[in-house]
Amino acid sequence: MLQLTRWRIINQLKKRQREGARQACAPSANDSDRTATVERIADPAGLDLEKTWNEEWEKNLLTAAMERLKRQVDPAQLQLFDLYCLEQWPAQKVARTLGVSLGRVYLAKHRIGRLLKKQVQLLRRTGA
Repeated sequence: MLQLTRWRIINQLKKRQREGARQACAPSANDSDRTATVERIADPAGLDLEKTWNEEWEKNLLTAAMERLKRQVDPAQLQLFDLYCLEQWPAQKVARTLGVSLGRVYLAKHRIGRLLKKQVQLLRRTGA
């Protein structure tokens, strides 16, 4: 989908270049109405489409993987993982708040993290 979007943007830019070349060969009688050349050049910093696309894609993959995990794992374990890894609470605070041992927090991080990675890989392979 990203490649298709890229191709369409390139085709549009080529079309504009061809039209611009035709206009340059046959200038109109009133050139003062035209936009300055410097204002027609796209800002390279503003066209970082691929980076934005990849960031959004990764965020959506993670969200979809978490939704799948919610149906598969114990809610208590998921809460430990969420507070420690996603909310970035210190492990001691998570253990104290939820009344569990520190080892349980680390174990939840390990187990849920491994399952989350598998889900993300599965989603990448299927393209979902």
